[in-house]
Amino acid sequence: MRYAIATFGCRVNQADSLQLEMRLRAGGGTRAPLDEADLVVVNTCSVTATADHGARQTLRRVNRLNPDARVIATGCYATRAGDEIAALPGSPEVVPNDEKDTLVDRLLPLSRNVETTAERFGDGAGACGALVSPGVVGRVAFMLRVQTGCDEPCAYCIIPSTRGRGRSLDVARVLAAVKHAADSGFQEIVLTGVHLGSYGRDLATDAAPASLTALLRALDRHPSDVTFRISSLEPMDCPPEVVDLVAGSGRFAPHFHLPLQHGSDAMLRRMRRPYTLDLYRRVVDRIRDRLPHAAIGSDLIAGFPGEREEDAASTHEYVSSSPLTYLHVFPYSPRTGTDAARLSNRVAGPQVRARARALRAVGTELSRQFRMAQVGVVRPGLTLEGGTVVLTDNYLKVGVTPGRAGNERVRVRVTSAEPLAGELVTD
Repeated sequence: MRYAIATFGCRVNQADSLQLEMRLRAGGGTRAPLDEADLVVVNTCSVTATADHGARQTLRRVNRLNPDARVIATGCYATRAGDEIAALPGSPEVVPNDEKDTLVDRLLPLSRNVETTAERFGDGAGACGALVSPGVVGRVAFMLRVQTGCDEPCAYCIIPSTRGRGRSLDVARVLAAVKHAADSGFQEIVLTGVHLGSYGRDLATDAAPASLTALLRALDRHPSDVTFRISSLEPMDCPPEVVDLVAGSGRFAPHFHLPLQHGSDAMLRRMRRPYTLDLYRRVVDRIRDRLPHAAIGSDLIAGFPGEREEDAASTHEYVSSSPLTYLHVFPYSPRTGTDAARLSNRVAGPQVRARARALRAVGTELSRQFRMAQVGVVRPGLTLEGGTVVLTDNYLKVGVTPGRAGNERVRVRVTSAEPLAGELVTD
């Protein structure tokens, strides 16, 4: 079977697609371009209307270029609006998120003698799906989904309705996945989850407490030499012990992504975010104090309903003087099915876009300042893009002279911020 997978959205979706690809390869599948594949899987996102639009465009393009292919849409958009997708040209098959983990069991012919998910794992691997030995080499990072679902009631977010309640992969299976990845040659593992900071809450008992901190400590003791990168954490889920572990371990990349969403406490309450700007500031300041060279990213929403000029100014004022190193800025757009879509006091479109532009300009300057601060610094990293780029532990893509293969551990001295370039250090 020749297959193609198109992935939209977050690192959780990327992890899901990697697991899907590994199962297909284990069953004899080979990767092919979209227009030549027998099977095309489109793993959709629905966090914004733009994400929905992109998935529809891809599905229409597949139908136009490869009308004989079997086309399957899965992911959050397929879960939220399956009928909408099924009505597209070619009538794509729709597989919701809660059936994604067993998708390959239906696709692979039984004659291939490939174990099903249930056969491989008895009662199954739980809500986070099957773990299989990676069959795809050459990727710099192995995306490992250790948690899915979310129980937070953020007013603007559709994801709890598409991913369900929070569920965690137990520690033993996480450690098994790490071993599989290490044995297959992966050097770095990215820990992902829809609400990663809630890891373990569904597993914990009085006799056996479980938490993200406990998982990170178990990973720190893993006998392999892989390193770990923690994906997005909510600020209330990043306690001092996590920061201190990253600072003292040597196994974890000095890279934090902590969504702020807004710099006004009034707006955070309206969004139903369970923290204040003061808490966020203290978390970020502790990271910068313990890890002076860490990358610290954030998400921001511009133009949320009810946002006043003074609210927007609060966000602008904080991020401009913060230790953040990059920003992802989202102009607010209503998502049907969310509580925010029913809120009054909508901000006019031109204002939303103007406020988003202003925040993006701040993000550009923060990134420039961070790159400038790294000039002359030597950082560990991994080669990618045929050895012409090094992804540093603190999330910089540094151009280097060709001469190394991909996925090699190296040390690079940053020599230029514009363009971002460096030289490999061999001593």
